[in-house]
Amino acid sequence: MLAETICSAVSVAGLGIAAVTAYRKRFLTAARITAYALVPVALVMTGFVEWVSGMVFNPTVWAGFGLLGLSWLLFMTTRAIERRGLPESGESGKPAKKVRKSPATEAVAPGASAPSLGSARAGSQAQPAAPAEDFSDIEAILKKHGI
Repeated sequence: MLAETICSAVSVAGLGIAAVTAYRKRFLTAARITAYALVPVALVMTGFVEWVSGMVFNPTVWAGFGLLGLSWLLFMTTRAIERRGLPESGESGKPAKKVRKSPATEAVAPGASAPSLGSARAGSQAQPAAPAEDFSDIEAILKKHGI
C-alpha cells in the first residue's frame, strides 16, 4: 500500500513538472517528462510494484540472496586457490601436480647461464650493427611531401 502511494505521488509530481514545461513552450521535453511520469502508475497497475515489495520485505528472499552470495564466494575462492596450484588439504604431504610444458616453451639447456654481452677477446672492439633496412624510399616520400 505504501509503495503504491509513493509511485502515485511520483507520477503526479512528474505530471506537474511536465505541465510547467509545456507552459514554457518546450513541448518535446514535456512529452518526454510525461512519458517518464506515467511509468510508476503503469507499474502499480500491472502489479509489478506489489510483487517487488513482497519480495523485498520477505526475509526468506534475503536469506536466499545471502546463500547465493556465499555460493559465489566459495566458487571464486576455490578457483583462485586452484589457479595458484596449492594442494588440497587431503594432499598436504604430496607435491602439487606439475604441468608439462610444451617443447616450444622449454629451455634448451636449463642449467646454462645467460650469454655474455661483451666480446670474447679483451682487446677487440665490437662491430657496429648494420642497419636492418634501407629507408631511402621512405625518406624520398617524406621529402616529396615537404616533411
